[in-house]
Amino acid sequence: MVIPMVSAEILEGLSYNEKKLLLAVNARNGSASLAELIDGGEFSLEVEIMGAASWLESKDMAKIHESVEKFITLEDDGIIATGLPERVAITVIDAAGGRLDLDELAQRMSGGMDKIAVGWLKRKGLADIVPEGDRKVLVLTDKGKATLGTEMPDEAFLKKLAESPVSEKDADKALVKDLKGRKGMIGEKIVTTRSIALTDLGKEIAASGLELKPQITEITDRLIQSGEWKDAEFRKYDIQTFAPMLPPAKKHPLSRLGAQIRRMFTDMGFTEMSSEYVQPAFWNMDVLYTPQDHPARDLQDTFYLERPSAIHIDDEELVQKIKDIHENGGNTGSTGWGGEWSREKAESALLRTHSTCSSIRYIVAHPDAPQKAFSISRIFRNESIDSTHLPEFTQIEGIVMDEKADFNMLVSMIKEFYARMGFDQIRIRPAYFPYTEPSLEIEVFFNGKWMELGGAGMFRPEVLEPFGVKCPVLAWGFGFERLAMLKWNIKDIRDLYISDIDTLKNNTVF
Repeated sequence: MVIPMVSAEILEGLSYNEKKLLLAVNARNGSASLAELIDGGEFSLEVEIMGAASWLESKDMAKIHESVEKFITLEDDGIIATGLPERVAITVIDAAGGRLDLDELAQRMSGGMDKIAVGWLKRKGLADIVPEGDRKVLVLTDKGKATLGTEMPDEAFLKKLAESPVSEKDADKALVKDLKGRKGMIGEKIVTTRSIALTDLGKEIAASGLELKPQITEITDRLIQSGEWKDAEFRKYDIQTFAPMLPPAKKHPLSRLGAQIRRMFTDMGFTEMSSEYVQPAFWNMDVLYTPQDHPARDLQDTFYLERPSAIHIDDEELVQKIKDIHENGGNTGSTGWGGEWSREKAESALLRTHSTCSSIRYIVAHPDAPQKAFSISRIFRNESIDSTHLPEFTQIEGIVMDEKADFNMLVSMIKEFYARMGFDQIRIRPAYFPYTEPSLEIEVFFNGKWMELGGAGMFRPEVLEPFGVKCPVLAWGFGFERLAMLKWNIKDIRDLYISDIDTLKNNTVF
């Protein structure tokens, strides 16, 4: 028989198992179950058959048919030997002359089985409970007496189950319902039956004179050295054949974005800095010239700790300088905030509300210019959770200390940063922060509105003077998660922290 051209092309791409399955099913008039194929000896495992069948189905040579059937099974094997509780009970009552006190039945049936038996005796009408004085007596009914020598329907069904499971469609529904009410007596199992049927194309290929010989799918040095490759049949692969997508291993998008930002700053000569999550208000706010009556210090904005509730500041000279600056400006020429500065408030323990405390601690340790440092740090604010806010998030912090640093340099660095992140249209507008002057905020248009990405400015003399820093210091704090939202067009910040494997698989690698 001459095979049409299309069949010849497909034939070359058939695997050994596909050919074997075609021939085996065709020999059974074009249709066979998996059990028949295994019993026939052509295959030993269902997975072999289903693997080959799936590929044949994708090539329109076969169809996989699947049927699901529920079977009733016997779970309590011992019930056949011991008998149902009501069977035991009527036997005991009959041996006592057809009448038996409830208390005596309890003595003869241990483990509370008498209570179960009495319930079923009444339900099936096998015995009546008759009061006699202060006692209650079980008396066999005519039905109960007749049952002594006959098999009850549920007993017959249980014996049948003991031989083999029974299909649910062949079982008495009421009987099954009653037996299911007896805990642990019967169960269910689902049996899936699969069969393979050849299409017209499959039958044509199977009848075309297929040669079933092993194929080489992997080239090895032994194969080459022995010369076996000369007489071997090599598997031909169709690169256009459907194959399931296998996504590569990828880091979480936030991990990749963090690595990209770190690489960018370190390439520009920046040093990475850090600080502890728990800080005294002194380093988080007071050193940064934030007044002690500022709204940011309120409980609704800041997480204060109970243990420890305070962190002592050992540097008395520095404490005095900060106190003077807040009250009267100290040696800065400022008038300060006035009032009386409280050391107790300054020593309150809190979760840092920004990573600028890392910047000021870095400046204290490195007071001489030039200096460039950055951090990608977790911060905490008492925010209500919504699509753009979280109480725990990440800030991209940075400082530049240089004799020639000015506001134009700050704006240029911000634009350079976002250009490298893939954004060339940003909006910079004036802002106010207690510790920088001049100050600015950065915004990007996103999801139909301008989204704030962070703030920046030049540290005020009130911040730098206590540490002897005379040259300008540029500082900024950008939103890390909000930057990620822009890069991946995510409309809800909470989606960044949902561990959804499909989202991670489909995420673009950049």
